[in-house]
Formats: sequence, C-alpha cells, structure tokens
Amino acid sequence: MRHSHPTSDDLQALIDAQMSLEGPLLPILHAIQEAYGHVPEAALPLIAETLNLTQAEVHGVMSFYHDFRKAPAGRHVVKLCRAEACQSMGANALSEAVLEKLGIGWGGTTADGRVTVEAVYCLGLCACAPAAMIGDRLIGRADAARIDAELEGAA
Repeated sequence: MRHSHPTSDDLQALIDAQMSLEGPLLPILHAIQEAYGHVPEAALPLIAETLNLTQAEVHGVMSFYHDFRKAPAGRHVVKLCRAEACQSMGANALSEAVLEKLGIGWGGTTADGRVTVEAVYCLGLCACAPAAMIGDRLIGRADAARIDAELEGAA
C-alpha cells in the first residue's frame, strides 16, 4: 500500500492502467483502493472526467458497493453480520456492545486507527449465528467477550 495522500498524477496512472478493460469503472476503483487502502475523494473527479461520467455517477457506484472505503480502514477490520439469521440470534445486541466498547459507529475507526467496524449482510455462518469476521478469521456464535479477546490477541 502506498502513502494515503496520492497526487493527481499517481491516481491518473492507476486510472489509465485500467482503461483497456471493458467497463473499467469497478477495476479502477479496486486498483485505487488496493494501492491506498481507500478511494480518496480526489480520485472521483479524475475518474469521472476520464470515463466521461458525472461525479455523482462515480460516487453512486462507489457508495453502492460496501467494500469501497472513503478513508483508510483500521489495522483490524471487524465485520459483524446484520442478516436476519444473525439478528434472530442476537446480532443487534452484539453489534451494540462492540460499537459501544470501541466508542465508534458503523463504518467508524477507533481514534488510534486500530479497529474499523463494518456491517455485512451474510458471512455464510447462519447455522452458527451470530457471525463475525476479524481480518480473514471467521467467528461463529460470536459474543462481545469473544470479539474483545480476538482483538486483544491481534494486538
């Protein structure tokens, strides 16, 4: 990952590298996020101009896909399932407890940049609800104490 404040030339180079692809908008957004950990606001007008789209169209696509970030994520990303199966097994109470303990809201990052919490709508662990994911590690039958212990272990 590069520095988080790319220049216009840096961004344009990533945009241009995807222009030979059919339907390059998503590959462009992915390339920029891969390079910087997020899609900086400064990228939107460059993408729009290059693709002959409005900035609203680019923003609409970016905001539709929840994996694109407007700001860098914390060192540890906690994904809490919000789907019906998990809600029926206590996901709402779990998310309230985790967010309260960390002092952030959905999509927020702790002040120290350590943890970001994101909502997801299925992790495929419906039979072991509520489900969570920390980094690439899936957690079934998650509770606030387990999430806290996993984060402590992740330092």
